[in-house]
Amino acid sequence: MRDAATHWRDASRNPKFFMLEAPAAFPLVIFLLHIRWWSFFLAIGATLFFGVLSHFKFTIPVFKRWILSILAGPIRHAYPWWRQ
Repeated sequence: MRDAATHWRDASRNPKFFMLEAPAAFPLVIFLLHIRWWSFFLAIGATLFFGVLSHFKFTIPVFKRWILSILAGPIRHAYPWWRQ
């Protein structure tokens, strides 16, 4: 029987593990498989990073495009500089 709380539109939502999105939970799994202090700090740092991204409503591909647009600068050339 089909669950009444789900709909086909829910297929585009990001998977979550309790409150954490799936990419944020992945470093915690790595920590549980390899328990060391450096993997603990890596897992906490990655979880905080993904939590901040989630707070500002960024996904990983959107954040990547945002960083690349900042690095590219405000001027966009129509032609490559070597063909002018």
